[in-house]
Amino acid sequence: MRLGVLDVGSNTVHLLVVDAHPGARPLPAHSHKVELRLAQLLDDSGAIGDDGIDRLIDVVQDALQAAEDKGVEDLLPFATSAVREAGNADEVLKRVADKTGVRLQVLSGAEEARLTFLAVRRWFGWSAGKLLVLDIGGGSLEIAYGIDEEPDAAVSLPLGAGRLTAGWLPGDPPAPEDVRALRRHVRTEIARTVGEFARFGAPDHVVATSKTFKQLARIAGAARSTDGLYVQRELKRQSLEAWVPKLAGMTAAQRAGLPGVSEGRAGQLLAGALVAEGAMDLFDVERLEICPWALREGVILRRLDHMGSA
Repeated sequence: MRLGVLDVGSNTVHLLVVDAHPGARPLPAHSHKVELRLAQLLDDSGAIGDDGIDRLIDVVQDALQAAEDKGVEDLLPFATSAVREAGNADEVLKRVADKTGVRLQVLSGAEEARLTFLAVRRWFGWSAGKLLVLDIGGGSLEIAYGIDEEPDAAVSLPLGAGRLTAGWLPGDPPAPEDVRALRRHVRTEIARTVGEFARFGAPDHVVATSKTFKQLARIAGAARSTDGLYVQRELKRQSLEAWVPKLAGMTAAQRAGLPGVSEGRAGQLLAGALVAEGAMDLFDVERLEICPWALREGVILRRLDHMGSA
């Protein structure tokens, strides 16, 4: 069957269409995404304003049309931290449902971490052993660890690249004191969770997902996306540590000129790099591998599992 997953994230609204059936690998058929930056449309009270809701409705309607055009049989719509943490989340969900008929399922941070972990486990298989999975989104950082398909520990921290950029790095390039303050904040938040994972022992394999990690790996020398899904891509902490001060001294326009960095994400790359560096340092990770599957694939795989058991 042809499935569509509609991901209303903090940065983008992304429709991924796949051909899938239980027991088989989902095959991508179409991708439709719009950079909406919901995390940056919050007002002073933490609510998404009327203009932001109207823009979200328009984008969801466009995604619905794209899903219809591509013959999607079953649509799985969900929202993550930007909607989850909005002061008027219930109003946003109701207006989207009333105008489009789409009832967004709001995932908790822990659910995000667990579903991303499932996708990574399926990609690498059982031979990968104990996995530590890191995922930097626009609004949050997810961390999960385990040896099975369900992680033993999963947490979500408010350390998304978009959120941190908007709240901590107003300059372009940012002031050195702002960068230092954000670095301290990031490491304090991550350090609070390290003990929860340390009790399970060292992981056999450390994996990262998300656009932020992919772009950091690319500027550090990893293969291009056009080289295909199955090329191994990794990010070494030593390389990342060398890049952080360089990124801090660049404007967003200069970062956009780096290999693999999109103009829309360039402004957030430094904050994402500080989170990645802090996580790798505090979890004592020298290198990690980039996984092409993440949350959207996890949602699809969970749906297929339920179909197979029905």
